Amino acid sequence: MKIKLKFSQQAEQVEKKCCASPDQNQKKITHSKQIKTNMDQDRARGTLKNVPLNPTDWQRIESLLKEFECLVGLNEIKDLLREIAAFVEIQKKRVVFGLVAEPITLHMLFKGSPGTGKTTVARLTGRLFKELGILSKGHLVEVDRADLVGEYIGHTAHKTKEQLKKAMGGILFIDEAYSLARGGERDFGKEATDILVRVMEDKRDDLIIILAGYTQEMEAFVKSNPGLKSRFPYQLEFPNYTIPELTKIADIMLEKRQYYLDDEAKKFLERMLRKEMLQGNISSGNARFVRNVIEKAIRKQSVRLVKREINSREELMLIKQEDLVDGKYWKEDKYDILDISKQA
Repeated sequence: MKIKLKFSQQAEQVEKKCCASPDQNQKKITHSKQIKTNMDQDRARGTLKNVPLNPTDWQRIESLLKEFECLVGLNEIKDLLREIAAFVEIQKKRVVFGLVAEPITLHMLFKGSPGTGKTTVARLTGRLFKELGILSKGHLVEVDRADLVGEYIGHTAHKTKEQLKKAMGGILFIDEAYSLARGGERDFGKEATDILVRVMEDKRDDLIIILAGYTQEMEAFVKSNPGLKSRFPYQLEFPNYTIPELTKIADIMLEKRQYYLDDEAKKFLERMLRKEMLQGNISSGNARFVRNVIEKAIRKQSVRLVKREINSREELMLIKQEDLVDGKYWKEDKYDILDISKQA
């Protein structure tokens, strides 16, 4: 990101303060010139790289951070993003006062199971970094191995550079990034990785790369390329959701669609989630699993109501236990689903 300094305006403002004595005015002008000199020296050393100078309205940043707070769970990730936002703002203030500013590198690793909020956080992060002045656009480009790796010599470089071009000014989000290393040294995935490593260093002023995937696979991937670890200073862990968090996510999904669960349906949903978690089924879907359950319940509610006379809006909003019931829970596992809360 190119940094432009409008110091002359600051000097003019200092000189216009006529109420001060001539000596005081001269001291202020001298101090202002010294700040400019310090900034020029820091810029020459490269320490002002990608730190925007125009102060950001912190209230706008707070409003974006509140959107993160609306996400269920992810408390450590929310805290880290708030720290990054505050860090960037303070670095800009240090520049104004002629102090050395820390260089900012914000490439990240997102580690966790599917459905734990990685893509949602990445999209919000792009908007946050645009508001902070780190990125010029703040958009998100989602890709996977197939979007980067070609089938013949020269194809991979073209495909990878095309995706990087699309992402410039925003975030390139590479899902299941570990798959780039699955073919070994001769695989074209290594070529794509080498290009990414080079570009993320050269274009870090206006591009952030986020590599995402399962925790163990991502850790193995980083170890496979010595140049990766040092270039990703932020490694964020997205834990699987708990049962209370999943039920809260269900409530939020329903509320957005103007539906709600009655008490029996809420209890049934919690039991269903507990059973699925004990069987190890939720970790492969998390919030996606809940979304599928909710969408299916809405369809079943439609079937239940379609031949009835509707007398109130509440009837159209209410999801009952029978709308949540799936054959595998109700017919085959009725005893288990009702008693699972006692076993968990």
